[in-house]
Amino acid sequence: AFLLWLILLLVCWPLAILALILYPLLWLLLLPFRLLGFAVEGAFGIVRGLFLLPGRILGGGRWCEGARPLPPPGGAPRGVEPDHTLC
Repeated sequence: AFLLWLILLLVCWPLAILALILYPLLWLLLLPFRLLGFAVEGAFGIVRGLFLLPGRILGGGRWCEGARPLPPPGGAPRGVEPDHTLC
């Protein structure tokens, strides 16, 4: 971003100076919307947690990274032990 500003400074220095002055003002203007975004994201996280809580209590979980999926209906191949570990 700094390199682009330097190129703009060389091509059109009044526009570069204006951008340098307006950028902090624009950042301050948009700051409440960023904070509102964090608050809304947190509220959606709480609602998501409330909806998923019964499934977690009843034993639904995610598979671990190293766990293999369930074997096919015919069973696992010879010599391979299925790993049904839940996180």
